[in-house]
Amino acid sequence: MWGEPTLTHFLVLGAVLFALGIFGLLTRRNAVGILMSIELLFNAAAINFVAFTKFVSPEGLAGQVFTIFIITIAAAEAAVGLAIVMLMYRNFKGIEVDKINFMKW
Repeated sequence: MWGEPTLTHFLVLGAVLFALGIFGLLTRRNAVGILMSIELLFNAAAINFVAFTKFVSPEGLAGQVFTIFIITIAAAEAAVGLAIVMLMYRNFKGIEVDKINFMKW
């Protein structure tokens, strides 16, 4: 009924996820929301890598390898980012990025 998804379908999905990530990155003021937006950007890139590998070079594994790297970097970013958010909350009693100025003396 729906047919086989094509490269265009995956690229549109990646573009929508990327646009949502950029929108969230530019409009969020909460540090956790910003981290989630960055994760959306990583996921959009991973979808594009896998889609291009599947449709352009089906015998290759380059897209899957890059996606594993993206997942690893995203996990490290989440761990470090959440540690920074915890320190921000401990020191500033909030995680709103507008209210925090690290350059203050």
